[in-house]
Amino acid sequence: MITSDSDMNSFKFRVLVEQDEDGVFVAEVPALPGCITQGSTRKEVLANVQEAMELYIESLEAHGDPIPPAIVEEMVEIKI
Repeated sequence: MITSDSDMNSFKFRVLVEQDEDGVFVAEVPALPGCITQGSTRKEVLANVQEAMELYIESLEAHGDPIPPAIVEEMVEIKI
């Protein structure tokens, strides 16, 4: 999530976090293509992805590109 001063907007995007075979945490933001980062801990990757998202949005704004809408999702549980 990007949180800023009251004169700016706040954005929330879905972030997918997975741990790879080497134990490194990888975070990806599906709504922001190419916005991917990593960290050695879950806490570190979440801090890194927040920074990556902020820089991504700043770049969009600097180039006059629209900010993609946040993805809305529902969790559906199944029993097998």
